[in-house]
Amino acid sequence: MVRSEEAEAWFAAVYEAVQEIPRGKVTSYGHIATLLDCPERPRQVGVSLKHLPSSERSDLAFHEGNVPWQRVINAKGIISPRASGASRQAAALRREGVEVGRGSLGEFTVDFSRYGWFPSVLPSEAAEEASSSEGEDGDDQGDRGLEGRDTQDSQIARDSALANPRGGGDGRGGRRTRSRREGHRQ
Repeated sequence: MVRSEEAEAWFAAVYEAVQEIPRGKVTSYGHIATLLDCPERPRQVGVSLKHLPSSERSDLAFHEGNVPWQRVINAKGIISPRASGASRQAAALRREGVEVGRGSLGEFTVDFSRYGWFPSVLPSEAAEEASSSEGEDGDDQGDRGLEGRDTQDSQIARDSALANPRGGGDGRGGRRTRSRREGHRQ
């Protein structure tokens, strides 16, 4: 499939963000979009993951073998229904230790309060911010990474993200570094 440069940059940004979701955790399409400063694009996150090349194409930078696509579900905590893909995604999550239940209509569900991952910024960006602040003012905040942040603010952000897994809520979810924004913002 031929893609524009902007589309390629968007797909790559989605894949990079999804690579940061820890094993045994899940997040929503909307939260990935919010982390990429495009909260209006959760469906495009889904499209990107739908077009993720198979592991057989390991010559590519991104493929099913290095992008944990199974860790992204819808904002209701439900694995989006589609052909046999939902059962395949449920099985992949179970292999990671995620409990996957069944809803009243037979849909696969995951408990966000237990397995949800909703940081206000991507860990890679938090590390970049910490290292750049260390270089700017000469203190050692960058060496401590996330531990150097105010724990009360972090707890508020986590609580807000769990209450609103679609993203936003705390007003900080849209901070992006320039390098991640350049290719996919209009």
